[in-house]
Amino acid sequence: MRRALVLLDTDFDAARLRAACAAHGGRRLHYIALAPRPVDAHHLPDDWRAQWPPCVPGLHRMVSHDGLVTLDVLIGEPDACLAQLSARVDEVHLAWVPAATPVLARLMADGAHLQAVHLDEAQRTALQKHGFVFDESRLRAVFYARRDEYAAVAAPERCAVVIGAGVAGAAACERLAARGWKVTLIERHAQPASEASGNLAGIFMPLMSKDDNIATRLVRAAFLYSLKRWKDLGGIGAAIEGAQSGVLHLARDGAHAQVQRQIAASGLYPREFARWLEAPEATAMLGAPAPDGAWWFEQGGWARPSSVCAAMLDACGALLTRRFSSSALRLERGDGEWLVRDADGALIAAAPTVILAAGTGAVDFEQAAGLPLDAVRGQVTHLAEGSLTSLPFVVCREAYVTPAYQGVVCVGASYDADADPGLRPSNQEDNIAKIADILDVAPFEAPLAGRTGFRCMAADRLPLAGALPDPGIPGRCERLRDVPRWPGLFGLLGYASRGLIWAPLAAELLACQLEGEPLPLESQLAAALDPARFLLRERRRAG
Repeated sequence: MRRALVLLDTDFDAARLRAACAAHGGRRLHYIALAPRPVDAHHLPDDWRAQWPPCVPGLHRMVSHDGLVTLDVLIGEPDACLAQLSARVDEVHLAWVPAATPVLARLMADGAHLQAVHLDEAQRTALQKHGFVFDESRLRAVFYARRDEYAAVAAPERCAVVIGAGVAGAAACERLAARGWKVTLIERHAQPASEASGNLAGIFMPLMSKDDNIATRLVRAAFLYSLKRWKDLGGIGAAIEGAQSGVLHLARDGAHAQVQRQIAASGLYPREFARWLEAPEATAMLGAPAPDGAWWFEQGGWARPSSVCAAMLDACGALLTRRFSSSALRLERGDGEWLVRDADGALIAAAPTVILAAGTGAVDFEQAAGLPLDAVRGQVTHLAEGSLTSLPFVVCREAYVTPAYQGVVCVGASYDADADPGLRPSNQEDNIAKIADILDVAPFEAPLAGRTGFRCMAADRLPLAGALPDPGIPGRCERLRDVPRWPGLFGLLGYASRGLIWAPLAAELLACQLEGEPLPLESQLAAALDPARFLLRERRRAG
């Protein structure tokens, strides 16, 4: 697959986007635009208007219906956004000159073209010092690389093995197949979504914080990206079981509510993304006292993870080979590829690239044994429809309750440190007591029913997405790029209780890393997901 032409527009303009889309002539186009001000999406072509994100900070990825054009829009302060880009740019429309010109030079491919709107002599001189050679117009330039880091990287052989058929593995298959990769999926169970992804319902909603920290930004990016991917796969409520019903997230207490009011007052979030409700409105929606108010996430809801997995795997078509009821237990590297073997040493599959997406099962492989992953037990209670007040949306605080679906209401989930796979009456009582308190009803007894799953959680509660570190190679490390890696071995792990929304974005991130494409996240956020971050911290501490 030919590399996409990458264009950077430093001040989004709909006319320039339309012109670029018209001119790309069937070649894949990746258009990156900074948007320092709100964009009126009504003036955009239907393809983009339907996907246009809410005006919240961060990188937002959209793809045309034919798949030939990818549009990345970065909302925020332009110098900061430019510094967070991870891309190799072929053409740039320069509406303004960045405060630090090396930031722009870092992004440019050798031979890339620049078109500036206006330059004074000082700005032109600064650009010339960093590799830009201007023509007689003094507004057009070509960039000539001066360092080895701009050398082209050989395209990988598009053949991979994915181990684990939950939402993490299914998303990896779908994102790679979309780029023409042949993928073999290995799963020890007879069907996908048999572990943590086997719950009847998973909740999806954003995360809020007063300081808009890294975790909040990551969850927001994952949430918004997932909504687009699910729509492309057929939609929630259609190809995917579930409903974009909205989520009412109640404040825990008065102190928590005060912090939420401050977040709402910041003006960071438009109403269609997150709306703060004071007690009267929250109480009216809930039909029970909500004295501390609540967030209303109208784009949130619930989905059945197994149906999400099925939609992603079906989208792979003939490029996917499924090898289920196969327990991969050992990896061996030889002749430029990984050999995946079972407990008896029999070869299951081989490929240059292997992606571990098996949750805590990943640490059973020697190469991933040192990753700080733990299994956290979660018991979900299944109640018969009518056991609780019927609400058309998800409600959550210390626990969550879903709308009834096929006669079942899901309530949960516990967080336990043990490995008991059975259903415990004490967990069920706790789940019911928490949701009864939220809905202002008396706790009640119900037949013991539900499901126990084990979330895979990293030490810092963020996912691992990227190349796996090789701790067996010694050496001092100061930066993530210094950490030694296993060749061709990657991980999509540690999704905890947000696997539904982590899976599509993390898989897109990994696919872009493999293909050398612009990343779908700001570089700071991508670094926060790097599996090597733990080894880097260890080696920094060791001096």
